Amino acid sequence: MRKYFFFSILLLQSLLINAQDIVQSGPMVGYSTMKEALLWVQTTKSAEVHFEYFEKSNPKKRFKTEKYTTEKKYGYVAKLVADEILPSKKYVYEVYVNGRKVKRNYPMEFQSQTLWQWRTDPPEVNFAVGSCNYVNEKEVDRPGKPYGSEHEIFESIHQKRPEFMLWLGDNTYLREVDWNSRTGFLHRYTHTRSLPEMQPLLASTHHYAIWDDHDFGPNNADGSFAMKKTASEVFKLFWGNPNYDVINKGGITGHFQWADLDFFLLDNRYYRTSNYNHTEERQMLGKEQIDWLINVLSFSRAPFKFIAIGGQFLSSEAMHENHAIFQNERNYLIQKIREAKIEGVIFLDGDRHHTGLSMMQESDRVPPIYDLTCSSLTAGAHFNKEELNVYKLKETLVGEHNFGMLKVSGPRKERVLTIQILDKDGKELWTKNIKAKDLKYRRSRR
Repeated sequence: MRKYFFFSILLLQSLLINAQDIVQSGPMVGYSTMKEALLWVQTTKSAEVHFEYFEKSNPKKRFKTEKYTTEKKYGYVAKLVADEILPSKKYVYEVYVNGRKVKRNYPMEFQSQTLWQWRTDPPEVNFAVGSCNYVNEKEVDRPGKPYGSEHEIFESIHQKRPEFMLWLGDNTYLREVDWNSRTGFLHRYTHTRSLPEMQPLLASTHHYAIWDDHDFGPNNADGSFAMKKTASEVFKLFWGNPNYDVINKGGITGHFQWADLDFFLLDNRYYRTSNYNHTEERQMLGKEQIDWLINVLSFSRAPFKFIAIGGQFLSSEAMHENHAIFQNERNYLIQKIREAKIEGVIFLDGDRHHTGLSMMQESDRVPPIYDLTCSSLTAGAHFNKEELNVYKLKETLVGEHNFGMLKVSGPRKERVLTIQILDKDGKELWTKNIKAKDLKYRRSRR
């Protein structure tokens, strides 16, 4: 009897250890709405996965997602929807692999969005932004000093407890051994997502993402890239946006809302003309994507309309991967924003391995447009004076690893955006307040 008891204990311990070991990365929290949220996890081999969750204030009433068996061809990724949630609630969740609960020594939580309309002022919103995340892999990296460093920045972001994080591209860096095969794509995304310092942040902060060249393909990759459909497929596997390809042209264009804010997620790679092809009309976004953007911006009533794009938009420097090298298209988009009298426009982008804020205001008859470039999280960083960028606010230039914390607060008609840039340890480098009313057209008096 005693032998049977000890055997049972050993078997149970073995099953529990196996459940922990079989998780490759995650769990991660994806999008959130008032009625559902996305939960994500990756296993090391084929396994049956489900999540259980409950209100933080009522742990006795539990809910379960559907069960899903992970498969090698899909990177052993499980994406499951918690669809029995209510607005304005905080939830605790648990991951079950082959029927056994996975334990973690950090919180695994998510929240539903707040139902505030017709009831109260919109809630305060706090979210993180960043770009350019390089996780070293010595065997395939270039010789010399490792390009990625100071990965503890993800612990600093987690300590700020943002409600969600918006990843602004180059979220992983495909190497030469990766971008010519589906196997390579899956390996690189898995390798980056498995970074230990990132796991607590993934587990209790909602995540949204766009891409840039390094998580799309080779450096400076464009619409001619042969593996772009694979790039799109793998990106969708590893991220939890609520929608993709809203213009039905391929790629990852999307949109989400949080409280009274709108976020427009643009694709600057799938439709892009080569940087060096000057034999035809050149584009980064394409007319269909821009026309969709202007239409949905016109519909939006958000006090701040955040447009996320992989490369710098406002900068007048026609170099590197800036939109200024596609001058006609950039001017067309600005012209359409002005013609439609769209207010509250804030561009969010990365790519440049330094951070800086730009502001364009052609005259006092139009409101300013802002562009926050936030880079780099862990990839090589350097200081850049942006000497040819006439729109830069030079006091905001940062040349070290950093991230942004953005807060929108105040009553519905007096919303204020606070941009705070912090270093790898979470110490403030600079902060700036932008009032929504200052981004409006002046109404003439009759």
